[in-house]
Amino acid sequence: MFIKVREEEPAYAFVPPANGAAINQHGKPIQLVEEDHPLAGQSLNINNNPGVGTNPNRYKQHGFHFTADNCIGCHACEAACSEKNDLPAHLSFRSVGYLEGGTFPDYRRLNISMACNHCDDPVCLKGCPTRAYTKFAEYGAVLQDPDICFGCGYCTWVCPYNAPQLDPVKGQVSKCNMCVDRLEVGLKPACAAACLGGALDFGVIETPPENREEVKLAIPGFPDPSITHPNIRFQQTQPLPSEMTRPDSMPLRYVRAAEAQDTYRTQAAERMPEPEWNLRKLSSREDPLVVFTLLSQGVIGAFLILYLGPRFGFEALAPSAHPATFKVLLFILLGLQTFALALSTMHLGKPHRFYRAFNNLKYSPVSREVASLAVFYGALSGYALLTVIPAFSFLRGLCGFVAAVAGPAALYAMYRIYRIPARPFWDHWQVATSFYGNMLTLGALMVGLFYALSLAVQGQTFSGLLAGLAWPMALGIAIEGLGLIAHRRYLVRRGGEAAASDLEQRTTFGKTYLARNGGLALGFVLVAVLGSTGPDGAAGLLAWLTAALAITATAVAGRALFYVLVIPTTMPGAFFWRNRAFQEHARETGLANMPQVGVLPDDH
Repeated sequence: MFIKVREEEPAYAFVPPANGAAINQHGKPIQLVEEDHPLAGQSLNINNNPGVGTNPNRYKQHGFHFTADNCIGCHACEAACSEKNDLPAHLSFRSVGYLEGGTFPDYRRLNISMACNHCDDPVCLKGCPTRAYTKFAEYGAVLQDPDICFGCGYCTWVCPYNAPQLDPVKGQVSKCNMCVDRLEVGLKPACAAACLGGALDFGVIETPPENREEVKLAIPGFPDPSITHPNIRFQQTQPLPSEMTRPDSMPLRYVRAAEAQDTYRTQAAERMPEPEWNLRKLSSREDPLVVFTLLSQGVIGAFLILYLGPRFGFEALAPSAHPATFKVLLFILLGLQTFALALSTMHLGKPHRFYRAFNNLKYSPVSREVASLAVFYGALSGYALLTVIPAFSFLRGLCGFVAAVAGPAALYAMYRIYRIPARPFWDHWQVATSFYGNMLTLGALMVGLFYALSLAVQGQTFSGLLAGLAWPMALGIAIEGLGLIAHRRYLVRRGGEAAASDLEQRTTFGKTYLARNGGLALGFVLVAVLGSTGPDGAAGLLAWLTAALAITATAVAGRALFYVLVIPTTMPGAFFWRNRAFQEHARETGLANMPQVGVLPDDH
């Protein structure tokens, strides 16, 4: 059974007829399929109902229209959405934030109500490794199945609009479903039907509501629509101050462009507090990924050193030179990679569903990373096991070759995961120099130190081996350092959220940022000096261990900064809602223990 339409249902609750437009402002057809298409006439199986709706515009792209001048910030749309979807207090498929500007008495506030925009180019669908998302011909709705989702949260990274909601309690993502059950009987979504001020409306895209003239693609505070081609249009005619700010803790402001009075540019906030350490804030939900990425990069680099080293003149690394050391190190690398993969799995909301990561190899970089790491791990396992069985030398060589190819390929897939337009801090080639630089540095360090310890125990010299391995170590540090220099220039040049991330790294984490940069320089100098002087014996081993400690600490600090400095192209929040600073305050003071506050005590 479809939902029952009340006899007294007001006229404004029904979806209005379309205006006949054929192409939307992004150049895409509004009619998604024709009536004789194989997809047409099929049921959406809403609540296992096999019926097919009779909406005459069922196969046209629908979307929201938001008249910012009319929004009074009452949150009725939020309440209606949460009630219909039975959401807990810490989740909200639709949220209302605002921008503010001006001075008393000419203070202005611009409210923005936002949910999923059911985009023409849904990046959540392409990024999801489990294929939990589907773009339907019916109404153009982008629907997500929480039962398929395993809670990696990648869709929450790539979406510019805060639409997918990761629930740490259930370990899965869910989001706005366009109220397709209401659309099937001709009703608007619950949020639009509940709007008191006539600000939020709904219909076939490019059809302005009654008494509306504008169908803008953006207003101040709205991310770049070219990222996903969202199906939402705006009207905003009231004059606004030349600069608007956010009430949440994001260090952003929106400044009117000189060339267009109705266009606002996102810029970093004008504040310059003293640099701080904030070591406690380095910890985030992505802590497992800090360890996983560094360990994987180090293991891949160490294997490449072992496999390719003898071919480049490192005779000491040949399996026949020190067979016991070679075999033990291989199994240590296998153990480290096993731990890294297990840690990445435990990062999921539903770890027991990890196998679903292979579902979207065509589009998702997460699926490709998992697949290539699985190939590397399998080949490394085969190579290590066959090392102790000399009868299968050909098969061992094949496994080694596959691992040597799959390892760098896995790091490329890992790099592609972070090229996200909605997260400008990551959207730069510096991510690749960081990942491959760590591969060289940490990999060579692992091999060099283990061989040095083994040779020292046997009373043999190790200075020559470490002097040779100092070259890939120094090269890795240099690559990462050059990438960071270019990255800093990119952040300033790009502006907006990128410049705001740069502001954060120079202020909130200013001392940590400087310490990381100093650690890279120190590591390079130590490797260069030790590689050129070639100390041996206990003193040499101690010197190399000191250098390893400095390099490792720098790598961990740098990777932690990599995750906490990201400022996404999110919609503005409010003071008590979608505000990272208030969430931290609620957890510190115990307010988060009250469910009605809408903040969970633990975000993982």
